[in-house]
Amino acid sequence: MDYSLAIDNAPDSIPGGTGILLLHPSIGETDRIDTDFLKTDTDHFLVISTRTTAREVEQKLEHYDVDESKAEILDTLSVERGYSRRRTDHVHYVSAPDDLDGIVEKTREFLESHDGKVRISVDSVTEMAYYADVDGAYDATGRLLELLDEHDAVGLFHLSNEVHGAETIGRFRDLFDAVVELDVDGEVATEF
Repeated sequence: MDYSLAIDNAPDSIPGGTGILLLHPSIGETDRIDTDFLKTDTDHFLVISTRTTAREVEQKLEHYDVDESKAEILDTLSVERGYSRRRTDHVHYVSAPDDLDGIVEKTREFLESHDGKVRISVDSVTEMAYYADVDGAYDATGRLLELLDEHDAVGLFHLSNEVHGAETIGRFRDLFDAVVELDVDGEVATEF
C-alpha cells in the first residue's frame, strides 16, 4: 500500500512500512511538516508525544486543521508531571518519556486495532533519549520501525540535529530509508 506524502522536495508517495527521520534545529518549525504528514491520505494516526501534553497536541491539530476524529494521542508527560489526566478513547498515557517498553507496546496496540492507512508521529526521539538514553531511544525507534513494517503503516520521527553529536545522528540516519532535514530558515532537504 502506498501513502501520499505532502512534504516539500519529497516523492509524491511512499510505500507502507516506511519510517521518515525528521532532522530539525531545536527551534525548528516542525509543526507544519508534522501536521501535513498526518492529515494527508490517512484513515487513523497516533501521535506519540514525549515533548508536549495531550492537550497541547490537540491544540496543534486544531490549529492546523487536522481531522481529530482520526487521531489518537499517547501522552508520556502528564503522569510524571502530575497533571490531571482524563483518559478517553483517543488519549492514552504511559508513566514517563523513558517508559520505552510502554511506548512500543501502546503503539503495537494502536496498530493492531486500526485498519486502512495508518500513520504515527514520534515527537520526539530526542526527548526519549534525554529521559532514557541514546541507546534506549535507538532500540525503541528500531522496534517502532519494525511495527510499521509489520502493519504496512508509515511514521515520522523527530530528532533535533542541534542536540545530538554527528555520531548519534549518523546512527539514527542509518535506521531510516528516508530523511527529511529542516534548516533554521524553514528550507527542506530530503533523501529517499
